[in-house]
Amino acid sequence: MSDRKTHFSILEALLYVTGEEGISSEQLIEVLELPLDEIHPLMEAFKQHLNESEERGLALVEVAGVYQLTTKPKLANYIEKLVEAPKPTSLSQAALETLAVIAYKQPVSRAEVEDIRGVKSEKAIHTLVSKGLIKEVGRAEGTGRAILYGVTSHFLSHFGLNSIEELPPMPETTEEIKEGEADLFYERFQQTVLEF
Repeated sequence: MSDRKTHFSILEALLYVTGEEGISSEQLIEVLELPLDEIHPLMEAFKQHLNESEERGLALVEVAGVYQLTTKPKLANYIEKLVEAPKPTSLSQAALETLAVIAYKQPVSRAEVEDIRGVKSEKAIHTLVSKGLIKEVGRAEGTGRAILYGVTSHFLSHFGLNSIEELPPMPETTEEIKEGEADLFYERFQQTVLEF
């Protein structure tokens, strides 16, 4: 099974079966019995095959280190009609600010988030956990052993990021934050991540 079309059909089946979890390069090496230096060109060719074909409704993306099949954005209206899904609600400013702090400072406790934001963040954290954008990633050392939060792979997938490094730059100094740069940052963060 060395021809490209055969590999494409195998890849499509594997990606279909793995669903939202996707498949990693390591798994592909094992299943296809190919070396890593052949996997990446094969996946790029498969991605091009899917993305450029007008007859295909699926596209290949790489998110958080795994390959996933997704539907093409131009077909979103049809999918929404099928499932009759309301448009997702956008995050409140408080939730967005909390999410930004957690994304950049993780692992971070609620108290640390509140210290940075200057306001209570319990409700915002609860909202983000319920949406699957953040999760408990451990406990702090010392008295009370506060819960530490970090972003999830769903956060990366939802916002179309391959890694945290793709986030927009954060204000560097306390002065910038105090002079209103924080609002600009959160606005830029929102525009960047919600475009996806």
